[in-house]
Amino acid sequence: MPGMLVIPLQSGSTGNSVYVEAGGRRLLFDAGISGRQAQERLAAFGRSIDDVDALFISHDHADHARCLGIYHRKFGLPVHVTRKTLAAAGRRTKLGQIDKVCHFDAGQTLRVDGVTIETIPTPHDGVDGVAFVIDDGRRRVGVLTDLGHVFRGLCEVLGSLDAVLLESNYDPAMLRRGSYPPWLQERIRGPGGHLSNVEAARLLAATNGRLRWACLAHLSEENNDPDLALDAHRRIIGNHGCPIHVASRYEATGVLEV
Repeated sequence: MPGMLVIPLQSGSTGNSVYVEAGGRRLLFDAGISGRQAQERLAAFGRSIDDVDALFISHDHADHARCLGIYHRKFGLPVHVTRKTLAAAGRRTKLGQIDKVCHFDAGQTLRVDGVTIETIPTPHDGVDGVAFVIDDGRRRVGVLTDLGHVFRGLCEVLGSLDAVLLESNYDPAMLRRGSYPPWLQERIRGPGGHLSNVEAARLLAATNGRLRWACLAHLSEENNDPDLALDAHRRIIGNHGCPIHVASRYEATGVLEV
């Protein structure tokens, strides 16, 4: 069976979308970049968004959900989303008409032909948010961003994966010294916010060595830097961890395989 292929199309507060090929299926996770951007970035890697089998939405924040209606109408993608998330996303953004919605409950395991998609409820301050694990029967890849905090069971999930896109949102010192007001700083580092570089690195350091690669995702533009994030992970994990990549805030990162 061919390996799984992952293309982070963009990752950060200005927009998120991740393409995954698994078990002969083509899947998109989140629709926070424009339809044109998604189409062009996939085409650059020889993929057509028209061939995507399903779109999955993690939570209602605009940088993950604002273009789901466009993806559905323009490219014919069925939308998999919880009822609460869809309702909340519709209050944030005018989504337009959506004819084919496949509702799921947070925590439910979904299937697209032979591919399993596990939905993992998160304490992030979105409405009814989830993270995803994609399983083709031989390999498991996690799309784990907007996690809130290191919640119970997260280490076990990471330990079951062959590869992961993992939130590494902020550097604590940059956040503390930066321009964000106190309430926003507290929101980011609070229980419904984001994981810091140190928190993400400690999670990766605690895994059992199964991971073939990790891709740091959802880095803050103002409160983080790719080199700082990588340095934190190398310092905590050491030289014996898996290869670590960083997802771009502005463009597709490239093809990652497992």
